[in-house]
Amino acid sequence: MKVGRSALAAAAMASTGDELPSAAAANKAVRTDRERRCVDETLPDALTLARMETKMKIVRYQAADGIYYGVESEDRIERIAGDPFQIIERTGEVDPLSDIQLLCPVDRPRIFGVAYNYREHTSESGKEQPTLPVLFMKPSTAASGNGDAIEYPCDGEIVHYEAELVAIIGKGGRHISKEDALQHVLGYTCGNDISDRIIQRQESKFGCLLAGKGYDTFAPMGPAIVTDLDPTDLDVILRQNGMVKQSGNTRDLVYSVADIVAYLSRFMTLLPGDVIMTGTPAGVGPIQLGDELEVEIPGIGILKNPVVAASHRA
Repeated sequence: MKVGRSALAAAAMASTGDELPSAAAANKAVRTDRERRCVDETLPDALTLARMETKMKIVRYQAADGIYYGVESEDRIERIAGDPFQIIERTGEVDPLSDIQLLCPVDRPRIFGVAYNYREHTSESGKEQPTLPVLFMKPSTAASGNGDAIEYPCDGEIVHYEAELVAIIGKGGRHISKEDALQHVLGYTCGNDISDRIIQRQESKFGCLLAGKGYDTFAPMGPAIVTDLDPTDLDVILRQNGMVKQSGNTRDLVYSVADIVAYLSRFMTLLPGDVIMTGTPAGVGPIQLGDELEVEIPGIGILKNPVVAASHRA
């Protein structure tokens, strides 16, 4: 069954050879493909077709014979052809959930972050309330998936967790209106914006924010992209070793998902597969080696990541 989707969230969501391409060539290919899809107006009306299906839980996963996207249902995954950013076409092949490994929902995504987007978190940080979305980016190499380890830097001193709702762009565009913004969102997942506060504060003195949030493994996301959710009323919970440390709701966002999508698109073209970490509620705190972190958003699932020592030493 084929389901077109430029915005499943608003309406109802390598092959290997003997020689591997360079990272630059691979990234260029990903960008070129996403940019092409962004402007392709020949695709079916995904909003209309998406109504044919109920809420979907879309996962990216490693099976015995390769990496695939699929639609999870109970204890099984129905494979889809290609990725979910144009047409969701089931291939008829099914993988038992017990036989696969979940991966980061998007491969090598552009990661946008929004700082100080919950009023209580802004207050606990000692900052003034923002008068516009405070944006930053994390490198694609920071992305990781459910079950992947968060690597604690060898010289880290104060490293914090930040539970977040993550929006996944499905249909790219520029100058998107707030009214149309959610039609460009494929779905939502859980995220943890891990942050080295010492580096972050040093950077912030000079008006920048990158390295402190940009370590490899500092943007775990998952376990799935869930469509047909209302992003204005979702609980965001973080547990550290089983204890609740953060408990907020997206009702308290200063800037909604629609606000952020519209604002970002004023300045740049959004691409299918872009991810937006929408901010963290109050209760951020330090992580330690050996911690087990869980980010739960009911309706999406639970993102689980252990904290381990980074293998590289400065």
